[in-house]
Amino acid sequence: MKKSADVIIIGGGIIGCSTAYYLAKKGKSVIVLEKSKVIGYGGSSRNGGGVRQSGRDKRELPLAMHGVQNLWPNLSEELGTNVEYYQHGNLRLGKTDAHLDILKGLTATAVAQGLDVKMISGEEVREICPHLSDEVIGASWCPSDGHANPLQATLAFHNAARQLGVCFLTEQNVLSLKMVSGELRQVITTDGMFEADKIVLTAGLESRPISQSVGVDVPMAKVALDTLITDAQPPMFYQMLGTAMADFYGHQTTHGSFVFGGGNALDPKLISSTADQTPIEATADTCRGILGYIPALKHAKVVRSWVGVIDWCEDKVPVLSNVENVPGLILGCGLSGHGFGISPSVGTVLAELANDETPSIDISGLGYERFAGRSSI
Repeated sequence: MKKSADVIIIGGGIIGCSTAYYLAKKGKSVIVLEKSKVIGYGGSSRNGGGVRQSGRDKRELPLAMHGVQNLWPNLSEELGTNVEYYQHGNLRLGKTDAHLDILKGLTATAVAQGLDVKMISGEEVREICPHLSDEVIGASWCPSDGHANPLQATLAFHNAARQLGVCFLTEQNVLSLKMVSGELRQVITTDGMFEADKIVLTAGLESRPISQSVGVDVPMAKVALDTLITDAQPPMFYQMLGTAMADFYGHQTTHGSFVFGGGNALDPKLISSTADQTPIEATADTCRGILGYIPALKHAKVVRSWVGVIDWCEDKVPVLSNVENVPGLILGCGLSGHGFGISPSVGTVLAELANDETPSIDISGLGYERFAGRSSI
């Protein structure tokens, strides 16, 4: 088993896989340590697949815009796998004046940063997507947004990285990190010690206890969300849909099925630590919300539902940065359920940080230093 490399990445989700790919393109030797038996088992393959710029916090919007403008359009060709990327726009829907006020605020923020997004009326919404309820009185519309297949994209980055020589090791339970002569150099697992010049932490919620072993605490909490998929339906629309109140988000796939993510955290009383299937009460609640916006789906059957656990950061945006007090540590966690759509951009900047380059995308608002003074819990 290979136990040393230029860079060790902890976490084999889409963030870890994309970072590994871009590092390998730079000629770096890379080891990826994944706790599960398979790559992409967590939130990377358990989400609604949105590739959106609209509705983003202004601190992460540059990542989303860079990805849509420069990475997603050519990703299938570059990685040699169809990631099922569609760029047919994103409707973020509202039913009340209060909803529209939320959407107007998000739209104004995005427009100020150069994104082509605007508010449209309910009639304009149904011109774009006739299947939506008459209760929708308006929406924000971003024509350059879209969606892709999360599992395909994750495995595409994984396979492309392997072809470039990246070593992926599964069932690697990381116990701690270890400093050597004032710099982070070692990862301790149940299988022994791994060494590298740089260590990139992209393990989602697991990143918190791992980083705490060297006194770094990213304030993240466990939030469980539900995702469901329907049986195949006739072609209806290929826009990405969401709502002002984040009731749900989703789209119709190439296969014809609909994939929807629920926007509300699941009741922890309904979730066991090993739950893989959404409690029926939660699925029913999400379906009621969807039908309130898309009544045309009233006869669609839910063929599978599942739970995804996200690393919900305290201020709802990721931590992407070096850590001043722990040279050699690079954080790529706290994606807060927004990670899939920005994953190529996040992988790009994490690879640049691990290669001692200045990030090519503005991540100045996403540094760990914003939590300065917080002590490890």
